[in-house]
Amino acid sequence: MLRKLEIELVPKTAWYKNLRSLFSQDEWDYIRKKIYKRANYHCELCGVKRTKLEAHEEWEYDDENKIFSLKNIHCLCTKCHRCKHIGLAQIQGHFEECVKHLMKVNNQSYTETIKQIDEAFLIWQERSKYNWQIRLDDLTF
Repeated sequence: MLRKLEIELVPKTAWYKNLRSLFSQDEWDYIRKKIYKRANYHCELCGVKRTKLEAHEEWEYDDENKIFSLKNIHCLCTKCHRCKHIGLAQIQGHFEECVKHLMKVNNQSYTETIKQIDEAFLIWQERSKYNWQIRLDDLTF
């Protein structure tokens, strides 16, 4: 099934290794605002226009070499961003909201959505067994 909104759980061993941590607040603000403008201030997944938007780093994982690389930065609304990081959303009490949003955006049933979440957590558990190296070779904004 082709899903519009995929869950992206960062392996526990790679937490806090991200693009944002490499820049000052002013530099990060410049990057994220450029991303918002590129998306015409709309969520790139559900299409909603919001005044409150968030920049989401999309990573590509090389499971063989344990390297993750920045693939893209997306402009997302808070709901879509929470769904991307559903583990954190669950801790913060937003799990059911994420389930409903995933169902709506992906046009899928509750059962399909729970299966999607379970699969994401299985991948996360496996990837969290290893130490990951971050690669930021081709950064362009």
